[in-house]
Amino acid sequence: MAHEVTLITGDGTGPELAEAARRCIDATGVAIDWDVQEAGIDVMERTGSPIPDGVLESVRRTKCALKAPITTPIGTGFRSINVFLRQELGLFACIRPCKHYPGVRTFFEHLGVDLVIVRENTEDLYAGVEFQAGQEETARLIEFINGLPSDRKIKTPANLTGVSIKPISVPGTERIVRCAFDYARANGRKKVTAVHKANIMKHTDGLFLATSRQVAKDYPDIEFEDRIVDNMCMQLTQKPELYDVLVLPNLYGDILSDLGAGLVGGLGVAPGANVGPNGAVFEATHGSAPKYKGQNKVNPTAVILSGMLMLRHLGEVEAANRLEQAVAAVIAEGKSVTYDLKPHRDDPTAVGTREMAEAICARLA
Repeated sequence: MAHEVTLITGDGTGPELAEAARRCIDATGVAIDWDVQEAGIDVMERTGSPIPDGVLESVRRTKCALKAPITTPIGTGFRSINVFLRQELGLFACIRPCKHYPGVRTFFEHLGVDLVIVRENTEDLYAGVEFQAGQEETARLIEFINGLPSDRKIKTPANLTGVSIKPISVPGTERIVRCAFDYARANGRKKVTAVHKANIMKHTDGLFLATSRQVAKDYPDIEFEDRIVDNMCMQLTQKPELYDVLVLPNLYGDILSDLGAGLVGGLGVAPGANVGPNGAVFEATHGSAPKYKGQNKVNPTAVILSGMLMLRHLGEVEAANRLEQAVAAVIAEGKSVTYDLKPHRDDPTAVGTREMAEAICARLA
């Protein structure tokens, strides 16, 4: 029986990457009934909405989606579709493996970095509870805060100050930390590290740390420790081999997952999964690179490896392992890879998105 999966083709280079990943997943022999859905800037220009109702309806029905990158304008335009999907579908956990594959250039390749970042997806500053400078409601909020019996005041002019609220809850923290420990246990990982800034933000990150410590007591077979986020950044650039599974609030998780990708060679090889009680969406860590749209140039590895994570989620573990091995073999050979995986980016032997996917399919065959 075929698995029903929603394929969100994205914009920019998204459609090219979606097609490459689909071909590789199909080449594993796993039967997938793809429901292809469009979302992003291109759709918004035609329909007025960057994410038509049919997209959410499809994911709610299939409970599994592979999503190609979608552009999020910086500072203006529509809200991030990635954030919208996570919140609408209750995808509370973002799981981002950061694993080095031989053949990918990185200063840390001799260390064999193999980390997993587990990021809380729905709370923290990413909840989007923001108040714009110059608005009456913002001035009222600042007046309320400054009127509280506390020495914590907002001292900048109300009409020139924006405010963002950082909610972190016990239930939200419990479920993400349990997710990290359950992942560690299921995948033979030995240690979970909670990352925070509890020394300064005592009532939000402090709550995250205290709750993490409490949850850790239920997993005596897994080592637990914590690190302050700025120190964690330094630790990862000095001795990443000491760390295994990291669990973090939303914003730190977003930042450190890019740092982790840098350790293993860049966003082009960084897959991701967003999971919740009622479904999962799999996507690359990187963006849509619209300047390369239609050029058959960008690296499809991250989206293909996201498809590998999807296969594992569907219970197709053997096929997922074969797909990962095929990707690793093509990268290690270094022949049929995109420009960013060559020793020199102007290497004339670099192939395109489509050709690299064909090489991976050939390995699978």
